[in-house]
Amino acid sequence: MNEDKLKIIISGGGTGGHIFPAVAIANAIKKIKPDSSILFIGAEDRMEMQRVPQAGYEIIGLPIKGFYRKQLWKNIEVLWKILKSLSKAKKVIKNFQPDVVIGVGGFASGPTLKMAERLHIPTLIQEQNSYAGVTNKLLAKGASKICVAYQGMDRFFPAEKIILTGNPVRQDLLQSTYSKEDAKRSYNLDPNKPTVLIVGGSLGAQSINKCLLNAVEKMENSNIQYIWQTGKIYIDRIRKAVEGKSLKNIIITDFISDMAQAYAAADMIVSRAGAGSISEFCLLEKPVLLVPSPNVAEDHQTKNALALVNQKAALYVKDTELNEKLMPTIHSTITDKHLLQQLSNNIKTLALSDSANIIAHEILKLANKE
Repeated sequence: MNEDKLKIIISGGGTGGHIFPAVAIANAIKKIKPDSSILFIGAEDRMEMQRVPQAGYEIIGLPIKGFYRKQLWKNIEVLWKILKSLSKAKKVIKNFQPDVVIGVGGFASGPTLKMAERLHIPTLIQEQNSYAGVTNKLLAKGASKICVAYQGMDRFFPAEKIILTGNPVRQDLLQSTYSKEDAKRSYNLDPNKPTVLIVGGSLGAQSINKCLLNAVEKMENSNIQYIWQTGKIYIDRIRKAVEGKSLKNIIITDFISDMAQAYAAADMIVSRAGAGSISEFCLLEKPVLLVPSPNVAEDHQTKNALALVNQKAALYVKDTELNEKLMPTIHSTITDKHLLQQLSNNIKTLALSDSANIIAHEILKLANKE
């Protein structure tokens, strides 16, 4: 192993919530040790295979897939892919010879960290949620350090391994210089009208989109402005459904490339309760109405949301109650300046800043490079 050059493997992905923190950690390591060599390991058919190279890093894909909960017979193929992934991860680790292997969650992190552990390479887990997933609970036994974003994680992990770091977020969000008025103008919206940003995560949210489609006429005729991110798979259907409507106060887009601008324009945000998004809202002090996705393992988004709701730092509507409660809750919140200020003040107290840098230093300690 090269004594001078730091070599790191970062594994995981599946959604933006896993990929953004992974890239932020890689960037933080590079800032401290510019000559570091960083390799990502992801799942072959997931979004990290595009997003990681776009961020300037090399990635190798494993043929891993998640378990089918309904069509159990399909899991025979999944087990075969897990075995193939373990074998490939072992080969990659032996060739690359990393000092430390990091898991950020997502399918690929399981086989990668398991093999690193067997090869006696230190591992670090970055657990983003308030409720630990099955894979991370299993990997925790062999992990050297576990970086978490919420208090009380010793109910899942050995207390002596836990470091409270928060979740790394996209750096451009924290360096934004947009004023609220200019950000609204950039969307051709009235700078003086209340504006709601609605996002369904990096892949979109079908139930939120469906609810908004049913409410388009009410949205059109209100004094509230909306920036509505639909997700790429839903955009054509939604554009077709709203054809012929004026939509002067509703901006519909499939993907927002400049999230700093969108966040700056928003007086309030409606969002899924992914851990990465919540970390961003805390750091940016944004009033938020959370709609946890029911389609995630162990229902961890509901647990993420309740961790904020219990601190009066966010509002929340169940996915099954969207049609009755979403629009009335948006309206009553956005028109209540006192409530908006209270939510902003309370969510700010939960922010953990400089997470990527703290995690990067923990990685250097494990690699004996600090």
